[in-house]
Amino acid sequence: MSVLQDPATTPFFRLTIDGDIVGDFNKVDGLAVRMETEQYQEGGNNGYAWQLPTRITFSTIRLTRPVTEDSARIAKWISSVQTGIVRPTGAITALLANGTEIVTWGLLDVLPVGWTGPDFDPEGNSVAVEVLEIAHHGFTD
Repeated sequence: MSVLQDPATTPFFRLTIDGDIVGDFNKVDGLAVRMETEQYQEGGNNGYAWQLPTRITFSTIRLTRPVTEDSARIAKWISSVQTGIVRPTGAITALLANGTEIVTWGLLDVLPVGWTGPDFDPEGNSVAVEVLEIAHHGFTD
């Protein structure tokens, strides 16, 4: 029997690369797939045109969170890419506040393509946040 979950409860998201935890994030954007198609009009068939798949593209994923001690793990991962590109597998897991997993998206050939650090303003009272942007070649089963 499944346990009912409150849909109003905001999950957090854990990024792992080759099984190692990179960190927890409170916002994820860009979990999207786009399939391009080509129309083929079959002779003698006037009812419709075939939609044939041609290319699948995966958008970059942006993960946002307040700056924490885990921020050093991101810098370490980016530094490792500078010495030689190895495209590891990754995963983004949505978790409830108590740590219960909701869903996991496996990612193929993950590569960090951008990082934005926090803006420090002594006159402001906003939280220092960082944004990690990653590219990938698709989802795993």
